[in-house]
This record gives sequence, C-alpha cells and structure tokens, in this order.
Amino acid sequence: MDILINFFVGLHIIGIAALLGGFLTQMKAIGAGTARFTPAMLHGALTMLVTGVLLVGFREMDGGGLNHIKIGVKLAVLFVILALVYVKRDEEKVDKALFGAVGGLTVLNIFIAVLWK
Repeated sequence: MDILINFFVGLHIIGIAALLGGFLTQMKAIGAGTARFTPAMLHGALTMLVTGVLLVGFREMDGGGLNHIKIGVKLAVLFVILALVYVKRDEEKVDKALFGAVGGLTVLNIFIAVLWK
C-alpha cells in the first residue's frame, strides 16, 4: 500500500507543479494585464483533486490517522481554485486580482499541507 500511496503523492505533486508553474510562468503577463488561465493550470487542479481524494481513501483503507478538518480546508481551497480557473479558462485576459488570487490560493494550499500538523 505504501508504494501505491507514494505513487499518488508523486502525481499530486505533479498537479501542484502544473498549477503553480502555469501561474509563475505568466508573472510578466500579469504585470501587462494579459495573463490567462492555461489548460495546464486546469488539468493540474483536476489532478490535485482526483489524487487528493484517492490519497484520503488509501489512507483510510490503510488504517492511517487523518486530520479531516485539514483535508476539508484544503478541499475547499481547491474547489475555489477550480471554480475560478474553470469559469475563466476561455477568456483571453484574466483580471490581475483574480489571477493573483489563484496563485495565492495555490501557495496557501501548499503551506496548509506542509505546515498544518
């Protein structure tokens, strides 16, 4: 079970990298007001959702303890990210504040995962 869990943790990190990487590669475009949500950002967020849900299920099957409040907060933050990216995915330009919010929420989700024990 540990190998399966570690495999999906790796996929989860790839999803985070796609979402955050899509944000970071457009830092110059944010300043110019031409930033947009890329398909990689949407797919990264969806990957995070699917792998995160699977990881919770695997931990439950393995008998490991989980902090359900932490998982709920992370899921809520991810749903906000997904909603913003999904709704605005076809627009040529996304508002700076909205684009920054997605980047900030992504970083927040990372720090919740790492720092909340």
